[in-house]
Amino acid sequence: MHGIDAWRDASSSRAKTLAALRSALARIEGRHGDGNHAERSGLFALGAPDVDVFLGGGLERACLHEVQAPCDADWPAAVGFGLALALRAAPGRPLLWARQDFLESEAGRLSGLGLAEFGADPAALSLVRGRDAEAVLRAAVDAARCKSLGAALIEISGAPRALDLTATLRLARSAEASGVTLFLLRIRVDGVKTGPPSAAVSRWRAGAQNSRALLANAPGAPCFSVTLLRRRGGAADRSWRLEWLRDRGLFRETVETHNAPLSGSVPALPADGALASFPTWRRAG
Repeated sequence: MHGIDAWRDASSSRAKTLAALRSALARIEGRHGDGNHAERSGLFALGAPDVDVFLGGGLERACLHEVQAPCDADWPAAVGFGLALALRAAPGRPLLWARQDFLESEAGRLSGLGLAEFGADPAALSLVRGRDAEAVLRAAVDAARCKSLGAALIEISGAPRALDLTATLRLARSAEASGVTLFLLRIRVDGVKTGPPSAAVSRWRAGAQNSRALLANAPGAPCFSVTLLRRRGGAADRSWRLEWLRDRGLFRETVETHNAPLSGSVPALPADGALASFPTWRRAG
């Protein structure tokens, strides 16, 4: 009987999470309408000229991209790089972030103040937590079908069975139909170029790098070491060092520095408990 009760509790929790997500998406639909698919198709540039030239003008909107963090030390950088890509893909549009709930106990809750410092509007971002990868992927498919969203981030740890080629195909097709750009943030993965089968148009590996010091040796802009592992129909196997310029909302290529005040493992995106008092955050689930 205890097993049946646990199954019922889990089913009830999943149902409540999906109901909350659909309610949040309905509110977004009401505020922003369906949007213009044409305005959310085509390419988006990263802002760093050499990178954009190599990419043939930029990355594709309305599809699935993947950002990998091979180990915990790269986790914050991969998340920060994925968020910056989402901001480039859908400037000024609502975003949704779906993540496994246990990640909060390991890395802390997302900070609304930290998001604002990074250049994202916390009031335009909805957070969905799922108890496992399967729940997160179901929420992500629902989000991908919401035409009023600009982009969605899907944060999953490891290589769960639910995250297979069929799941990524479902996400990719939903994104293509709606115009929403999806970023799958894969934490603690191998990072091998061939990797597991995926319908992602591009696959990246991201890690943290020293920032360039500002005046008075103050911490500089978030800096990432990124490698394009694979891109459908295009060249890959190329690495760059990129700064994220919050005030301009774009990336800039930079060179390695040795006198920066931040170590390479400091998160590019703050993650702490400050979110609890941030009044404009919405959480579904």
